[in-house]
Amino acid sequence: MFSSLKVRNFRIYWAGMFISLIGTWIQQVAQSWLVFQLTNSAFLLGFVGFLNSLPILLFSLFAGVLADRRNKRNILIFTQAAFMLLAFLLAILTQAKIITVNQIMLIAVLNGLVMAFDAPSRQAVIVELAGKEHLPNAIALNSVAFSSSRIIGPACAGILVAVIGMSGCFYINGISFLAVIIALFLIQVKHSRPEKQPISALGSLKEGLRFVKNDRLVLALIGIVGMVSLFGVSYIILMPVFASDVLKTGVQGLGLLMSSAGFGALLGALFLARLGSSVYKGKLLLFSSLVFSLALILFSLSKSLGLALFSLVFVGGAGVFAIALVNTILQTTVPDHFRGRVMSVFMLTFAGMTPFGNLIAGSLAEGLGVSFTLMFSGSVCLVFFVLVNMIYPGIRKI
Repeated sequence: MFSSLKVRNFRIYWAGMFISLIGTWIQQVAQSWLVFQLTNSAFLLGFVGFLNSLPILLFSLFAGVLADRRNKRNILIFTQAAFMLLAFLLAILTQAKIITVNQIMLIAVLNGLVMAFDAPSRQAVIVELAGKEHLPNAIALNSVAFSSSRIIGPACAGILVAVIGMSGCFYINGISFLAVIIALFLIQVKHSRPEKQPISALGSLKEGLRFVKNDRLVLALIGIVGMVSLFGVSYIILMPVFASDVLKTGVQGLGLLMSSAGFGALLGALFLARLGSSVYKGKLLLFSSLVFSLALILFSLSKSLGLALFSLVFVGGAGVFAIALVNTILQTTVPDHFRGRVMSVFMLTFAGMTPFGNLIAGSLAEGLGVSFTLMFSGSVCLVFFVLVNMIYPGIRKI
């Protein structure tokens, strides 16, 4: 289950990243609470999230070109340092009691800009740290770190906001980036330059997009990620409405629903880490995609808290399992000199589609109700995954 941690470079990087992710979740919860305190607006809460994702849509493809042409470790040192400075800036403004919602929006855009350049290199560097033989396990353990921090961070934030305030949470996040920065300085990544440098960054970008377009397998895998991001994960933003209007539970019920999905995500990531490299990843990908869709439909039909919690374990677990499998298949099948650009398309689809999915889900829920919206989302995913299984039978042979 933890075989990739035997590799020194990946072990050091993983530990630093895990600490940093906990700090990031602490800041996200505290920042959401700060925005709501300043504005008392649910719309602005969502809008800040949208601003944070917007630069990923605009710049991640060019960031993928950069990842293929430059040393990924050096890029990550720069981006993590930028994240740290932005966290300290938010902390200082909050502590001085001069913070405004416009300042938070600007910091959100800057964070999104840094993330656009950070994510492709962070995804593509894993194979250089762990090696191809440990890559599936390393990607799964990355999901374990993300899912665990998603449980630990918000729980810590709830206590820390009361004890040290929101500015204290932002300081903690800023300090947490030191863990991954120190880890990056402690490791050595062998950067292999492509034999033939493209004439321009734009030419390199076109070359990468042409590769994705012409490779039917890569195109199908990106399509699966896009469908999950556009329709699948929007259940998260509808959770407060579902808890209040359908289940008639308060904030405690909402906490249980969120924890259930997070617990399922952790189980899915651990199960993937336990699997060896020789399993039929294609069949597991299609199976987990179908389980995700059916579990989301079951959640939409839930009228009791128990059934909702049960279905969300499978929604969270199957969703993380499917996305991590796509990540693994892409990184093990794509040529080394295309990896950064392909992973930038992966991140663009994964993170860039989610805000639009949230807007679609919110609009449907407003007019047609939350249960219908969740049923519709699960059904669209189910139909799409069945069609992918029929149109791209080669996936089952992976």
